[in-house]
Amino acid sequence: MTDAGLRHGRASLGLSFGVQGVAFALLVTRIPAIQDQYGISDGLLPVFLAAVPILAGVGSVATEKVVARVRPGVVLRWSQPLVLLALLGVGAGREVWHVAVALGVFGLAVGALDASMNMLGVSLQRAYGRSIMLGFHAAYSLGGIAGASLAWAGARWELSLLGSYLPVVVVLLPAALVGSRWYTEGKGPEEKEPGAVGAGGAVSFRLLLPLCLVMSFAYIGDSTVSNWSAKYLQDVLGGSAQLATVPYNVYMVTTLLGRALGDLGVRRFGAVAVVRGGSLLAAGGFAVVAVAPGAWVGMFGFTMLGFGLCVIVPQTFAAAGRMFPGSSDAAVARLNIFNYVGFLVGSPLVGALGDAWSYRGAMLVPMALVLATLVYARAFGPEPARYGGGHERPHTADVG
Repeated sequence: MTDAGLRHGRASLGLSFGVQGVAFALLVTRIPAIQDQYGISDGLLPVFLAAVPILAGVGSVATEKVVARVRPGVVLRWSQPLVLLALLGVGAGREVWHVAVALGVFGLAVGALDASMNMLGVSLQRAYGRSIMLGFHAAYSLGGIAGASLAWAGARWELSLLGSYLPVVVVLLPAALVGSRWYTEGKGPEEKEPGAVGAGGAVSFRLLLPLCLVMSFAYIGDSTVSNWSAKYLQDVLGGSAQLATVPYNVYMVTTLLGRALGDLGVRRFGAVAVVRGGSLLAAGGFAVVAVAPGAWVGMFGFTMLGFGLCVIVPQTFAAAGRMFPGSSDAAVARLNIFNYVGFLVGSPLVGALGDAWSYRGAMLVPMALVLATLVYARAFGPEPARYGGGHERPHTADVG
C-alpha cells in the first residue's frame, strides 16, 4: 500500500466517522419530537430506545461473520447509506410500526457500521505504525456537534423531522458513497486473508475480557453524562433550564479537543499512560459533580469528564487490534458489543440509584467503574498483561 493510498484511506474513513456522528446526534437529540410525531407513550419509549443498542449488538455480531467472507470496507460501504436511509425513514413515517421498522434497521446497520469502521481504523493504525485512532473518533465527535447543532436549528425553526433530516441525508449520503471508493486497509506481514485466525489462534475471550469491561465502564460513564447531565444540573445543582442544556455541549466539545490531541499524547507517553491519566481525570470529574455546591462547579466536573473519558474507547479498540493482530476484525466486532452493553446499563443504573438513594450518590458508581479501568491499564500496552492465564503472544509493533 502506497503512502498516498494510506492517506486517502485515512481521510475517507475520517469522513465516515464524521457522517456517523451527525446521523446519531440527529436521532438522539430529536427523541422528544419522534415521540410526539408517533404518539409513543412514556411507558413505551424505553422499549424503543433499548431496542436500538440491542439490535446494534446483533449487527456487530453478524459483522464478525460477514467479514470472514468480505472485507470490512465492503460492510462499511453499504451499512453507512443504510443508516442514513433509516434515519430518513424515522422522519418520514406516520404509524408506530413505521418508526419501529426504521429504528430496527437503524440499530442493525449501526452495529455493522461501528464494527467495520473500527476494524478499518485498527488496520490503518497498524499500517501507519503510530497512534491515529483517536483522530477518527475526534471526527465522530465533530460530527456529533454538527448533528446536535442541526437538530437545535430544526427545533428552533419548528421544522418537521423529515424537513430536518432530508437535506442532511441528501448531502451526506452521496458524500459517503463517493468517499467509500478510497477505503483501504493496512496489512502487516503477520496478517492473513479474511477468516484466518491470528498467530495465537482464535480470539480468546479470557484475554479480551479486560478490554470488554473497560469498554462497558467507559460507556456507562458516557451514557450517564448524555442522559442525566441536564436533569442533574437543574434538579440537583439548582441551575436554570437554559443552563442545564450546556453541560452536554461542553462535554462534546471537550471530547473533541481531547481526541484531537490524544494521538500526540499516545505517541509521546504511550497508550497505558494516556488511559491511566484519562481514567483518573474522568473519575475526578464524577467526584466533582457528586460534591458540587452549585451549577458552575458541576459544569467544571463535566468538563473534566469530557477530557478524561474521550481517550478510553479509541484506545480500547486499538489495544484489541494489537492483542490479536491476525484476527483483529473478530476482536473488534466482539469488543464493540460492550459499547452497547455499557449504553444499556448506564442510564437505567444511575436513574434507579438516583430514585432509590440520591443522584449525588449515584454519580459515585460510574466514578468507581472508571477507576476500575486502572486495574486493566496494562492491557493497553504493546505487551498486554495476561489476564486469565492465556499464552498467546501479542503483536509488538510500535504504535505509540
